Amino acid sequence: MFRNKSRLSVSVIVATAFILSFATTVLAEQQPAAKPTAAQMCTTCHKAEANTILGLFDSVAFKANMIQVKVDNAVQLVKFDEDDVKVVTADGKKMDGAALHKTKKGHAIRIEYTENNGIKTAVTVVEKPPVKVTPEMLITTAEVEKLVAKGPDQGKYFLYDARPLFRFQEGAIPTAVSMPFPAFDKMADLLPKDKNAFIVFYCAGIYCNMSSGSADKAKKLGYTNVKVYADGIPAWTAKHYTVLSAGSLKEAWIDKAIPYLLLDVRAPKFANKGFIKGAVTFPVSQIAKLIKKLPPAENNPPLVVCDEKGGKQALQAAKALLKAGYGNVKILSGGFEGWKSAKFEIATGRLASKAVYVPKPDPGEIDIAVFKAYAANLPANVFILDVRNLNEVKAGMLKTAKNISLEDLPDHVAEIPKDKLIIAQCSTGLRAEMAYYALKDLGFSNVKFLKANSKFEKDGTYSITTE
Repeated sequence: MFRNKSRLSVSVIVATAFILSFATTVLAEQQPAAKPTAAQMCTTCHKAEANTILGLFDSVAFKANMIQVKVDNAVQLVKFDEDDVKVVTADGKKMDGAALHKTKKGHAIRIEYTENNGIKTAVTVVEKPPVKVTPEMLITTAEVEKLVAKGPDQGKYFLYDARPLFRFQEGAIPTAVSMPFPAFDKMADLLPKDKNAFIVFYCAGIYCNMSSGSADKAKKLGYTNVKVYADGIPAWTAKHYTVLSAGSLKEAWIDKAIPYLLLDVRAPKFANKGFIKGAVTFPVSQIAKLIKKLPPAENNPPLVVCDEKGGKQALQAAKALLKAGYGNVKILSGGFEGWKSAKFEIATGRLASKAVYVPKPDPGEIDIAVFKAYAANLPANVFILDVRNLNEVKAGMLKTAKNISLEDLPDHVAEIPKDKLIIAQCSTGLRAEMAYYALKDLGFSNVKFLKANSKFEKDGTYSITTE
């Protein structure tokens, strides 16, 4: 009898443990994965800390007192009080929240915050300062220009790109070799055997640690003639073209469906026999006329120039594009022959004659024409959410929209239907995008936002522009 009770107790314990384990697993699967608070790029030099966000500044909405930060593929939203938050600018000045007006998109920042009921509030925002490099280790753009013009053999140098591989594939300084800083130790055999060889590292500019970090590692390995091109890619592309291989074009642009313009500068009689799919005919003999038909330079379209072998025609076209004000010009190394040698897909027939560049929409961005159709005749399964402040809405809003300000969203979740498409809109698209991410965090899966400048009248009429 005692044994049976013992066995029964053991069975109950085992069953209970199984149920608890199963329940824990189910609950864990139902909970959204925690967002990262430290970008991988930042953790190559810094440690992730509690109540701290390390990422790239994306935008700030003063009407909602909200900062949007990119952390790899995730987005963090952080509230702030303009008078209470302490901002340390890149040049070391200590300011209040008004300084965030001047923080540049994409600048690395550190935010120290408090958290209450899941809402993060910034205490301190620190912009990353320029990386310190001793003067004797620095090399200027003019000096790098001279080296590249000579080439590695005549110039007797080794140029290394310390950025992540995908950045190198997007376009690199001619003659550079990819040697990402995070993988430096594993790729050290790419360095020359001669410890006195002239070595230059570059990365993403004066705020990036990767080139100086690589230089320090090289010096520790015994290399005596190491330089850092601290101004890096931003300074180089302001005046010069970059290069990319056929493999890089395919992997970093075509396979990822990133919009770009491929300009085939060969004469049509040669190009029509075989070309890269999506290429636009852009004969170098007509370049002065054809440049005027390109999308505006201020839109910064990525332009990839392709000739037969990556030679004089491509160089001539690239220089003409740079002179015309285009700052994102690349030459396909090896040209069409390089593409063909890589055994990638070849198209035949007639190339496109019109260069059309449509930037890839941001995640969640809705087409303006679709939004207008919904605004005019709201479907039963669509909910338009105006996230502007009450004083703005009093001046006018869509008759088909409901107003809940961005900062009040967490307190009004019950008023937002989960079985409809939610479209957030504001006056510029800035707060609407923040609302998109906030709603995602609150458990809404079917969400979009309008990225445009909108003006609303009291009678419900409105105008939308993208400028």
